[in-house]
Amino acid sequence: MTESGIIFNIQHFSLHDGPGIRTTVFLKGCPLRCPWCSNPESQRKTPETILNATTKLPEIIGEKKSVSDIIDEVLKDKDFYEESGGGLTLSGGEIFAQFQFAKAILKAAKEKGIHTAIETTAFAKHENFVDLIQYVDFIYTDLKHYDSLKHALTTGVKNNIIIKNITYAFQNNKQIVLRIPVIPNFNDSLEDAKAFSELFQKLHINEVQLLPFHQFGEKKYELLGRSYEMTGIANYHPEDLVDYQQIFLDHHIHCYF
Repeated sequence: MTESGIIFNIQHFSLHDGPGIRTTVFLKGCPLRCPWCSNPESQRKTPETILNATTKLPEIIGEKKSVSDIIDEVLKDKDFYEESGGGLTLSGGEIFAQFQFAKAILKAAKEKGIHTAIETTAFAKHENFVDLIQYVDFIYTDLKHYDSLKHALTTGVKNNIIIKNITYAFQNNKQIVLRIPVIPNFNDSLEDAKAFSELFQKLHINEVQLLPFHQFGEKKYELLGRSYEMTGIANYHPEDLVDYQQIFLDHHIHCYF
């Protein structure tokens, strides 16, 4: 396998990145610039300098790995996958920013009999999305805003292709978890919940997970020497979003945290 790419972490024994015990591989590069991003070190595709959180000394985050390197690492935990129904999860960044690399990893994993999952913004050329997910058993994706212009003003990209890809995954009976990150002053009003609900009804999507806004990534911006736009904004908790959730339930959409 000669395909290679840039990753910034491999996390073993992950319990929240898909079914069972998983190994999560984080790829660098993302075309979106969400102000609340909790992995800002993933946005640039190339290796970069970050201060170590403990020593405050600079270190390089991001390294080149081959598909063989990745698969060898993933196979170390194969016994755990078989016992728990787990497997490999590709995350980022945005895995489609390194499409050929991501596809090669997933294809190689399937050839080894490993369950595969991805976490994606679904911002990808439709033909690439269709091509890659044939090697994927489980998909996490999200829709950040129902309005394409508002989506673009905040994240840097429109949502048209995202909605097209998400719809395709649902229509083709992929095992998919669709999520909305609920962000203050962006998509958190009851009017926003109603507009999301109406869009989902139109697309025949009847289930969504809400991800309340959090500040988990704030420190990383400082370590990267970048400004953080969400400073001082309070976290959301599920109990803060009961009325928001109810809008979806009233539209007969299973909505959970």
